[in-house]
Amino acid sequence: MTGAEVLDIGREAIWTLLYVVAPTMIVGLVVGVTIALVQALTQVQEMTLVFVPKILAIFIALLLTLPLMGQVMNAFMIRVVGLIAQT
Repeated sequence: MTGAEVLDIGREAIWTLLYVVAPTMIVGLVVGVTIALVQALTQVQEMTLVFVPKILAIFIALLLTLPLMGQVMNAFMIRVVGLIAQT
């Protein structure tokens, strides 16, 4: 395996990672910003108020996107195993 192939696998691994975690990270960001905006508007400065809605939203997002995550990681792993088998 050449250095260029290793770099290609590394680049593909990073893109796969970003593709897999993006939905849950975006949901967490949107929920966090929304709750922070509500806290600023109502002047409720409770630090623990963010955690429960954010955890529930991320959990729901994980349940909805888990099949997609599995397919993406499976396709990447099949490609890596195929490259290992070629050498």
